[in-house]
Amino acid sequence: MRGLIRKIKKSRLLGMSGSSFPVWLKWKKVKGSKAKIKYVVCNGAEGELKTQKDYYILKHYPKDVIFGIKLALETVGAKTGFLYLNKKYYRKLKPKLIKLTHHLPIELFEKPEGYLNGEETVICNIIETKAKEPRVKPPLPAEAGVFGKPTLINNLETFYWVSKIAKNQYNYERFYSIAGKVKQKGVYKLPFDFTIRDILTITGNRPWFDFFVQVGGGASGEILLPNELDRPITSLGSIIVYDKKTTNPMVLMRKWAKFFFKENCDLCATCREGTFRILEILQKEELLSQDKQTLADIFNLLEKASLCPYGRILPRPFKTAIAKLL
Repeated sequence: MRGLIRKIKKSRLLGMSGSSFPVWLKWKKVKGSKAKIKYVVCNGAEGELKTQKDYYILKHYPKDVIFGIKLALETVGAKTGFLYLNKKYYRKLKPKLIKLTHHLPIELFEKPEGYLNGEETVICNIIETKAKEPRVKPPLPAEAGVFGKPTLINNLETFYWVSKIAKNQYNYERFYSIAGKVKQKGVYKLPFDFTIRDILTITGNRPWFDFFVQVGGGASGEILLPNELDRPITSLGSIIVYDKKTTNPMVLMRKWAKFFFKENCDLCATCREGTFRILEILQKEELLSQDKQTLADIFNLLEKASLCPYGRILPRPFKTAIAKLL
């Protein structure tokens, strides 16, 4: 479709995986490459805890997602696309998706178990049947991705919205996943600039008790208090509500620590040792001032020296929980 990148730019569409990177820039980069072989990857890995927006979209709007991938292939000049899916989604939706893609150069790809297997460079390695490890960046996948060729990788929701932009049906909206102690759990399509308070209120999920929320994912999302909700979500569209009275912050952080320790790839010492030390310290019933300082030092190291985004975003939930809940 001619002029699609220009329309995407005008729409101000941002990446939906949490990076909030302007979509048109990535498309322009891959399209502008002179490489004869290019690839497109639709990332439906969705490994964040208590987040299911991609599954909801693919279940209810599969034709739109496929159309978005098709448009990407045509626009950037790629001949092969991959629909890379969370194992659960792949197995539930495979028959329907095969019917929709059998006439297109789109290959369904089942994501192996593991949170890190949704990171874009790990995806490239998995498609190539290499080790499930992140690559050093640069080069970015848009320059050297699958099989070393320019590769456009976007979140599944992004392709859905591209299909709407192409049809002039995009109204600056996004999907929000709401979970936790709420009355109406689910996925909602609402304006991009709605505040967190707006979202909870309009969906009938505004808490009636003392609470806090985790925004941006059930593992890596930040903690926000009730007086911090008058702002839109700029990361992953996920909101989890916790009852402040019945939620033990130490138990919650221990849960995150176990998750990150289990899911790190062991490739870089920063993550390997950092997640171990975080889990070790959080075994205590309460944190002393020296424990908080040690954790702060570990978080600083993770943010500055981690090989991939996994380690750099890992400190966010802990730092905000310690500052606001302890």
